Amino acid sequence: MKKSIALAAAVVLAAASFASCGGSESPAADNKPADTTTAAAETTAAATTAEETTTAAETTKAEETTTTADEEKPAEDEEEDYTTGDASLDNVRNQDDIGENELLVLSFGTSFNDSRRLTIGAIEDTLENEFPDYSVRRGFSANIIIDHVNRRDGILIDDIEAALKRAEDNGVKTLVVQPTHLMNGLEYNDIVKEVADHADAFENVVFGEPLLTSDEDFKRVEEAIVEWTKEYDDGKTAICFMGHGTEAESNAVYQKMQDLLTADGHTNYFVGTVEASPSVDDVLALVQKGDYERVVLEPLMVVAGDHANNDMAGDEEDSWKSVFEAAGYKVECLLRGLGENETIRQIYADHAKAAIESLK
Repeated sequence: MKKSIALAAAVVLAAASFASCGGSESPAADNKPADTTTAAAETTAAATTAEETTTAAETTKAEETTTTADEEKPAEDEEEDYTTGDASLDNVRNQDDIGENELLVLSFGTSFNDSRRLTIGAIEDTLENEFPDYSVRRGFSANIIIDHVNRRDGILIDDIEAALKRAEDNGVKTLVVQPTHLMNGLEYNDIVKEVADHADAFENVVFGEPLLTSDEDFKRVEEAIVEWTKEYDDGKTAICFMGHGTEAESNAVYQKMQDLLTADGHTNYFVGTVEASPSVDDVLALVQKGDYERVVLEPLMVVAGDHANNDMAGDEEDSWKSVFEAAGYKVECLLRGLGENETIRQIYADHAKAAIESLK
């Protein structure tokens, strides 16, 4: 019998969420879980009618996808220049014997082994501790990442299709899907649609929300990153966060976070993107309006992968570090992903909890 897939209000409320960058969405509406009796076909339709659009070029560049939580492109040729860590330390979570209840954590992925373990792996560990009645498993949407890690390290991570097939073969009845995405964008909608295609195999399927969904989420993330960087907040330092960015409507999350930081008095905090607006030049112009001597750079991404190591902290002349150094600033790069932050991990756990409770 065809069962339902519930979306914890993330897809169908996308338009309301981003109608005003600094505006006042309704937290109650954002946090209200979707009806678990909604048909899978309706879920698919909701996903396909989301506001975010992209060009054909964007959709064919999987390694540079613009709407994921971690959004990295593997540095195939340059990777020998640095060490990404020991892949064997990471739990890829592709074991069988799942049982009837599974919590499937879906991410874009990263080939940086240490960052993968300390961010995505840490989120998975948190969910495992919070929900002992569920088997936590992993799925990556970027096959280019999966193939790269498998070729380099001999370790195979399930893609989404393989993860869903594993759940089916193991007789999972209740499937809870928690994405590690930063926002409700194109990539998120794609995985919702892919999961919906398998909904018939399960009695219940529910989705947790991305990191930045409700007003409360934005506030909690703001407080987390300010607390995380307070040792650098000395009045002489500009603290700049680098997000990925997208040409889609969901890019509004970056300006909304900037507006929130500024409104709350954190006027030395700046948010920019690699692929969209605000750009590094936009952020530099804002920093130059202040009397700063030092710039601290940190990724506003779940992982510290290729974008963080190269586009932010690399030695190329167009990297964020090089741009700010050329402008005369002392620069310090913090190569850590948001997944390393305990508060961020708890937000994902709370979103998964809301999805699970919607089943009752």
